[in-house]
Amino acid sequence: MNDQVLTASLFLAVVGLTVGITIRASRSTSGTSDYFAGGRSFSGFQNGLAIGGDYMSAASFLGISGAIALAGYDGFLYSIGFLVAWLVALLLVAEMLRNSGKFTMADQLAYRMKQRPVRTAAATSTVVVSIFYLLAQMVGAGSLVALLLDIDTDNTLAISAVIAGVGALMVFYVTVGGMKGTTWVQIVKAVLLMAGSALIVVLVLAKFDFNLSELLGAAASNSGKEGFLEPGLKYGIDTTSRIDFLSLGIALVLGTAGLPHILVRFYTVPTSRDARKSVLWAIGIIGVFYLFTLALGFGAAALLDTGATSEVATSKGNLASPLLAEEVGGGAGSVGGSVLLAVISAVAFATILAVVAGLVLTSSTSVAHDIYNSVIRKGQATEREEIRMTRYAAAGIGVVAIALAIPARHLNIAFLVALAFAVAASANLPALVYNLFWRRFNTRGALWSIYGGLGSCIALVIFSPVVSGKGLDAAGKNLSLLPTSIDISWFPLENPGIVSIPLGFFLGWLGTVTSKEPTSAEKYTELEVRALTGAGAEKAVAH
Repeated sequence: MNDQVLTASLFLAVVGLTVGITIRASRSTSGTSDYFAGGRSFSGFQNGLAIGGDYMSAASFLGISGAIALAGYDGFLYSIGFLVAWLVALLLVAEMLRNSGKFTMADQLAYRMKQRPVRTAAATSTVVVSIFYLLAQMVGAGSLVALLLDIDTDNTLAISAVIAGVGALMVFYVTVGGMKGTTWVQIVKAVLLMAGSALIVVLVLAKFDFNLSELLGAAASNSGKEGFLEPGLKYGIDTTSRIDFLSLGIALVLGTAGLPHILVRFYTVPTSRDARKSVLWAIGIIGVFYLFTLALGFGAAALLDTGATSEVATSKGNLASPLLAEEVGGGAGSVGGSVLLAVISAVAFATILAVVAGLVLTSSTSVAHDIYNSVIRKGQATEREEIRMTRYAAAGIGVVAIALAIPARHLNIAFLVALAFAVAASANLPALVYNLFWRRFNTRGALWSIYGGLGSCIALVIFSPVVSGKGLDAAGKNLSLLPTSIDISWFPLENPGIVSIPLGFFLGWLGTVTSKEPTSAEKYTELEVRALTGAGAEKAVAH
């Protein structure tokens, strides 16, 4: 009982800290520039920390370490994909997007096209990607609180209540604090997460006399799986799994440059140089963190039971990091174990709250700025009305995310985020890249690439083994979303990126070349100059 009191106290302390930051930030928030872009007042280093806070989600902290603990080498491929993706974001979009947009991704797309259809498409895509990403965070929150409060993960009512509670908190952050509050929450969370992870990594390595070889050897022998440290345990079984791995890799590497909640972070800095600097800081912070996931994942494999019916396996790896913290602190029942479990779980919870707030802010901003103001009110909405609509949209998106997260609670969260990356790379990236680099690109091309990439990606997920047809695991839990009696999985891959991403690029090209819409060379030249130099970026974006 004392353990639970300690855990609950630390949890409430973290939540209290983030709520305090949000309320404080709300006092200096006035107008849409503050609310949507933090008044463009953050330095490159601060924004780099915030991007790290946004990017090191529950999927990174809980999902990847769990994937490594269960699948060894193949699990680490998530870390590689997530990190390499930043090079694409840095080289292709960071600086140019900062220079040529204002608050949302649609600002950049709609500048030289028909405003209403393009803004509607971009906002739709933003909301769908954000909801996929939100699912993963909610599932992580459910797993964590179930572990800490000793709730049976099959207790649907209790888990649903936890997920709903997280949803209510995230709506509060967005409606009260806006981008300023959310950014500060992400900065604090990034510092907490790096410090907490570093502590567990040091304690794990200390168990093996700081000998990596010994750690890997213990992980391989304790896992009981042949070839644990070699490629192929998860993705080398047959041709389908190899293609699935390729698909996953493409989605991870290209997805970051199309993630709406990462793209809007480039608008919170005063200059394009700061945008570039913030990405460099983010790469450094995130790179170190993904090295930590190696020690966390293989440490969990070496020190915990990862058998088919273990707590690590039945949580799909989502509880590997918290359980490892308990183990290196002294084991279950010890004071040290309880303290470390509580600290790491509180940090993981802060991680979830910060990422969720960023996602909801991005998608609700897009609804208010792109659909409500630009499409419905034709650019005539006041700043107060736009902010009020953002708050309504945040509540609506929160309800949808809660409703979808409850049936998805048995899936690995790194895997769920990989699906969000596939949707982002299929729907958003082709339109962004074409718009920045192809003079002839037009409205039809943008609409076909966004709706075509989005529609094909979601359709392939619906007909994949993720939704139906996977059967039961060793503990008797259903591995798909739908009941085992339903099987509509005619598409064999779990990640659709290898099909839907090229299709998004192809449809963008096809829509453009078959359209008779005249393109404005003058507008493209102006966009190009602005994207490369930043000239006129502040007052840009025609409504």
